[in-house]
Amino acid sequence: MTPAELSRTVLHAVRRAVDAGQLSVTPPERVVVTPPGPGGCGDYATNVALQLARPAGRTPLGVAEVLRPYLVGADGITDVVVTGPGFLNISLYDTAPAALVEEILRRGTRYGHIEGPGEGSGEGPIEASDGHPARRDTVRLHCPDEVRAVVVMDATARILRSQGVRVRTGCDGRPAPEWQDILGVDVDASEAAPATSAAAVLRPVPAPADPVPLGRDAARWALLHPAAHDLPRIGDEHLVQRESNPLFRVRYAHARSRALLRNASDLGFAPEPGAVTADAQSLLAALADHPRVLAAAARHRAPDRLARHLVTVADAALPLLPTVLPRGAEKPSAAHRARLALAEAAGTVLAGGLSLLGIDAPDHL
Repeated sequence: MTPAELSRTVLHAVRRAVDAGQLSVTPPERVVVTPPGPGGCGDYATNVALQLARPAGRTPLGVAEVLRPYLVGADGITDVVVTGPGFLNISLYDTAPAALVEEILRRGTRYGHIEGPGEGSGEGPIEASDGHPARRDTVRLHCPDEVRAVVVMDATARILRSQGVRVRTGCDGRPAPEWQDILGVDVDASEAAPATSAAAVLRPVPAPADPVPLGRDAARWALLHPAAHDLPRIGDEHLVQRESNPLFRVRYAHARSRALLRNASDLGFAPEPGAVTADAQSLLAALADHPRVLAAAARHRAPDRLARHLVTVADAALPLLPTVLPRGAEKPSAAHRARLALAEAAGTVLAGGLSLLGIDAPDHL
């Protein structure tokens, strides 16, 4: 929040107090905010209570106590402390979230990726299935000739490549044509499992039914979202557009973030990373955790970790999306631009994660 925007926020608080009958004054044309003086605290201070005390027929301290509740909780403000005869000392939210959002928007859907083979993930070297460091030139994955195993291997290979690892995949038999054409799997070779401890053989619990009729996106989600030791559910519940369907929530959150960007453009404003309110902390934490989740999913050959993480991001984002755009005659502010940037960042992480799972992230649902 800029000093000019904070000045308008304080002036708006004065007008609200007057409209509520708590102050009997004519609101000033402008309010001055400055860095706190000796004995002050926070990021900015204002003497507006001292200015209004005489015309209001109250003490400066009394005016300050009236105004304080109107400022606490306003967009971008984390605390208001009254000091001295009636100075209002205002603390703004930390700007660290802005750096995170800037990083996500700069990297795009490659946020959390490691550039180039042979580089570390930030969590130490990615290990082979026996717990020893894998060779950095090529990691070999192998699976039985079963639809879930092939899809899990395909997603695992995508995630490993995102962490800078070269991957070669192999299957006991030739995958069925529909697994490639409809489910989008890509297997390098049809061969017997190599007799080397460096090869990770993926054997998830087999699918209890043919997932192909669900189509690519729902089928891959049905096979990848459960942990490898859990029996996947192959049914129409993955197709319904309801909150009970995790895939729908993830894709809906992404589509809403894209729609908000279009709507904001129509209103004449664009995303700009900045301070956000406390109710965004769970989303910020989930976004910051994305690189660690990718590294862990690669390390443990577990694409289900990424799928569940995307649900966490979507569930944290959805309650915030209705607060992004101005309402009524409200003008777009720094707070709106910051929330729009956060929404774009969430949509970017969701799109990137779905891509690694081999699932489409449509802009419209």
